[in-house]
Amino acid sequence: MNWIILIIAGLFEVAFASCLGKVKETTGNEMYWWFGGFLVCLTVSMLLLIKATETLPIGTAYAVWTGIGAVGTALVGIFVFKDPASFWRVFFICTLIGSVIGLKAVSH
Repeated sequence: MNWIILIIAGLFEVAFASCLGKVKETTGNEMYWWFGGFLVCLTVSMLLLIKATETLPIGTAYAVWTGIGAVGTALVGIFVFKDPASFWRVFFICTLIGSVIGLKAVSH
């Protein structure tokens, strides 16, 4: 169950990073709404990470959490914010996914 909580925490990390990207692109009241979303997603992500680390090793949990966040944010950058999707960028995103899966596979 804590692996599922950790995955959800990672998805909220993607959400708070994406909200930051939108804060940068907007002005006025819309900017404040995105910033509020950032704060909510950040809080939820951290609380879920804390919950997951009650039974999972902190090193593994943190690495998986940041891996999910990094991959997810990179993909949101490519598909939403039109960041470049070069061969090497996609290649290293794939190696990061493999590393997260590997950490899950070797964790007890």
